Amino acid sequence: MIEPPMKNKTLAAWLAFAGGPVGLHRFYLHGLADMPGWLLPIPTALGLYGIERVQQFGLDDPYSWVLIPLLGFTVAGCALRAILYALMSPQAWNARFNPQAAPDAAPGRTGWGTIGASVVSLLVGASVLMASIAFSVQRYFEYQIEEARKISQ
Repeated sequence: MIEPPMKNKTLAAWLAFAGGPVGLHRFYLHGLADMPGWLLPIPTALGLYGIERVQQFGLDDPYSWVLIPLLGFTVAGCALRAILYALMSPQAWNARFNPQAAPDAAPGRTGWGTIGASVVSLLVGASVLMASIAFSVQRYFEYQIEEARKISQ
């Protein structure tokens, strides 16, 4: 009987950070039949479409301020997933993703690469999350002010 390959925690954390918005970490850990992995590119593509709309129609496009935060929240969510993978104990990692391995097997251990993925994910994820919230809230209030100005005239 062929045993499934061991899943490395460091690789999963980096895949969640760098390729998370297209589902690479899900495919690595759960295989190509993983439905959430196939659904992750949808909000990513919609957010990229929102950026394209801003380039075409400017910042006043009402659809862009709804679509762009989808990309930001997806990137931030994948960065959070990378942090969660990096912070899992070797026993928890191996029990979940390498059940055939010993609890302290090497693929579940935390090294400097894992810590690096966690730090970079925290920096980029928090920045993208705050930027997405700020963009959404600013556009919402600008829209409300413009509508109130129309009503008052």
